[in-house]
Amino acid sequence: MGILNERAAEEFIAAGAFTPGVPGFVGIAVDLLVDPACAPAGRRPLRHGFLDTRSPRILVVSGPPSPGLEVALRRMGDDLAASGRIVEQHRLTVVPQATGTVHPQAPVSAIGTATAGIRVGLEAGLDDDGPLGLPRRWWLAHMLTPVLAAAFANSPLRHGRPTGWRSVRQALRRDLATAHAVEDPRAAWTAYVMDTPGSTGASPRQRIRTAGQITRAELERHLAGLRPPVAARGHLELDVADRQPGNDWRIPATVAAVLLDDPRAAEEAEAATDRLTGEPALWERAARDALTDPVLAAAARDCFLAAYGALARQGVSRELRDAVADFTERYVYRGRCPADDILDRATAHQ
Repeated sequence: MGILNERAAEEFIAAGAFTPGVPGFVGIAVDLLVDPACAPAGRRPLRHGFLDTRSPRILVVSGPPSPGLEVALRRMGDDLAASGRIVEQHRLTVVPQATGTVHPQAPVSAIGTATAGIRVGLEAGLDDDGPLGLPRRWWLAHMLTPVLAAAFANSPLRHGRPTGWRSVRQALRRDLATAHAVEDPRAAWTAYVMDTPGSTGASPRQRIRTAGQITRAELERHLAGLRPPVAARGHLELDVADRQPGNDWRIPATVAAVLLDDPRAAEEAEAATDRLTGEPALWERAARDALTDPVLAAAARDCFLAAYGALARQGVSRELRDAVADFTERYVYRGRCPADDILDRATAHQ
């Protein structure tokens, strides 16, 4: 059965949190919010990865770890095209927003079952304190995530009406605190897992202290169901971007990957987000105000500029660089996000 007491559970979580590795490999997962809410059950192999059903509303296209950003993007593009054909065969429509029915006061578990996001998997980094070290990457990932969440907010409506939030999806996380620079990544992740309530309403620590134990299978299910902005799944997993319309899923994947993996861009992103240290209610502000918040807007401008510079240095395709530049000009430099386009249309139709 694999029965674990509290100490054994903590050791199990810490041992599986990170597999040290040099940055370079990139994985991407894209959620598809479908209408009506009757996604076909099961897993389907695609050309490179898999199409899984997380709930009647959410299909997940998961790409494999790929050697470099452009390979990861190309593979995901192939798999999304194949997934689109499967969706059409089942007479479903993919909704271009992150959610349309979730109430902002819903439980945070709704992030995984009723909202659509984009996740990026990156190497954990080296197990040291250097520029490619895990502690620095863990800290930077946590400082970047509210900035990216604000820039890519794209779920302002519920049942077609404005909610007062630019991202209902991120509003479910509004009470999240930002990480502290002194946190040990393994200790921080272990504490988060042990103290976060699961589907039963109790955290693993509460269950252990009530029942005296937890099974390994139960703890693994709890781990799999967690959807924090930054997760330790052997690698680093960033889940901060709402579903984007069309091919714009590439933009958050690109920006997140390059700001963590390019050494110069990482330094620039670190400087840009350092001003966020001590800022109150960052996740609430990112979800409600997005880039109309001047502090988040200033950090976003510097981060997107750093990302574009890294793409130019790396010699990625002109088409991808132009896509990032267009998003930056259309939204970031104007203090806007994709949700603002939706809100403009909703207001015009009133």
